[in-house]
Amino acid sequence: MSLYSQWKQIAFEHTEEQQAVKFWNEYCAVEKAIYEKVLEGPTTTINGILAGLAEEYGVDNVTFVGFIDGINTSLQSEINLEELDENSTVELNIDLEKLYYNMLEANAEWLYTLPQWDNIFTEEKKKEIKKSYNSTKTVVKEDKIGRNEVCPCGSGKKYKKCCGK
Repeated sequence: MSLYSQWKQIAFEHTEEQQAVKFWNEYCAVEKAIYEKVLEGPTTTINGILAGLAEEYGVDNVTFVGFIDGINTSLQSEINLEELDENSTVELNIDLEKLYYNMLEANAEWLYTLPQWDNIFTEEKKKEIKKSYNSTKTVVKEDKIGRNEVCPCGSGKKYKKCCGK
């Protein structure tokens, strides 16, 4: 069984809600610790053998694959998680703007409020990314055409006598 399959089984196949809540609370604390180390680093690229990287960040191989699963859409090129094993060479080239945006989208306040972001982005840049995120959630309703207004098709007739029939 691949590491990714093991991760999916551990993370998503809980029989009781209480187990799932406990698991995710524990995992979020682990994830936060990993992100603190990643964001403090001088580079946005993480290279190495999966088992060595897992050890470096203080987690087991399956949990590290779970971390990669979470950060995968924030990488410059995504990784095929099914192919990973403990001897796989991993290169994570992180797009920090995309990562911050994805943390906002996931509503992961424990991650996008980390103090390490202050050394990476200015407050203005964080607000700009948040504004970009918020704009994707805004629903814009088009103006409704009144019955007695001129039809937008260009016929010159009232809407109710033309396309509004």
